Amino acid sequence: MDLSPSAVLPADPKALLFGRVWRPDLSGPSLVRVDGERLTDVTAAFPTARDLCEQTDPAAALRGAEGEDLGTLAGVLANTDPLTRDPARPWLLSPIDLQAVKAAGVTFVTSMLERVIEERARGNADAAAGIRAQVRDLVGDDLRALRPGSPEAMALKQTLIEAGAWSQYLEVGIGPDAEIFTKAQPMASVGAGAEIGVHPASTWNNPEPEVVLIVGSNGGIVGATLGNDVNLRDVEGRSALLLGKAKDNNAAAAVGPFVRLFDEGFDLAAVEALSIALTVTGAEDGFVMEGRSEMAQISRKPADLAAQAINAHHRYPDGLALFLGTLFAPVQDRDEQGRGFTHKVGDVVRIGCAELGTLVNRVAPTDRCEPWIFGTSALMRNLAGRGLL
Repeated sequence: MDLSPSAVLPADPKALLFGRVWRPDLSGPSLVRVDGERLTDVTAAFPTARDLCEQTDPAAALRGAEGEDLGTLAGVLANTDPLTRDPARPWLLSPIDLQAVKAAGVTFVTSMLERVIEERARGNADAAAGIRAQVRDLVGDDLRALRPGSPEAMALKQTLIEAGAWSQYLEVGIGPDAEIFTKAQPMASVGAGAEIGVHPASTWNNPEPEVVLIVGSNGGIVGATLGNDVNLRDVEGRSALLLGKAKDNNAAAAVGPFVRLFDEGFDLAAVEALSIALTVTGAEDGFVMEGRSEMAQISRKPADLAAQAINAHHRYPDGLALFLGTLFAPVQDRDEQGRGFTHKVGDVVRIGCAELGTLVNRVAPTDRCEPWIFGTSALMRNLAGRGLL
């Protein structure tokens, strides 16, 4: 994995970035600001990422915070790969902590159709190609102009019901209500350079390159980063009621490398125009898969998805990180014709764009990834012991 600053940072040197770093000398995490080639520990001002994001103006607060020089960004990044890490030196973590980790599903037409295919295949990858052709004949694939919940969408819904082709995935894809689910628990996501987990029992799975909004407890969107919403297609395809088993696994939610806060140079309009690139490189077979997710083609506006996730009926006092879904459809065959893509151990996954940098991770079985053992209670005790609470 290339974890050099030039490989992971946004192209804009003025991007206002924060992240989290594990400090072995303090036996806990610290919040850091990226200051050019160096990292500044601002934990004394903001004990958690949540505290920074709850500021009235997080960008101004981060810019004005004084802190401790933690050394070079290059040094921390170089020590982040768990296979080569020196446990006595700092390494990069996921940039979020106490925020709920939520995800919006079926927000792009292409991915919506793939969910329908999974449902009809009942987790059988061999049946996917034939079902894909049938579904596209019935539904078509040019639904980008169809506004979810509109009269036109409801008319299409009725047509599909009458044809016996309705699906729960079409319901959340073109119906009035978005699918919002829990991707991981607070403190459970992993960052750039970490191993990402795929359950070893899964034989049909894929990465999902996504934009992740950072939302405050008042519903205000304060920044964005990148995410990999690792998905077990065979598990969810057997039953949508297995969504938790398909999505919420050890190390299966990658976020990072840093959060870019909204300021005069980056805002929600910029997020809506992002083009996210995906590259998967196989360590065993040399296989390369490339894809893109164009935010301009999302069916629901990011602000609408955030409003459906947090509102008067569902509050998050520590805010949330919201995966926005993906346009990418993993249909490229890797081994056998018609079976599409599935991960192999050692795959290196790169998700990136010029505005947010690059999130890079290596695939490993969920039971061989670093176990999640440092939760909220451990964080509170650590911060209290450091005199920060």
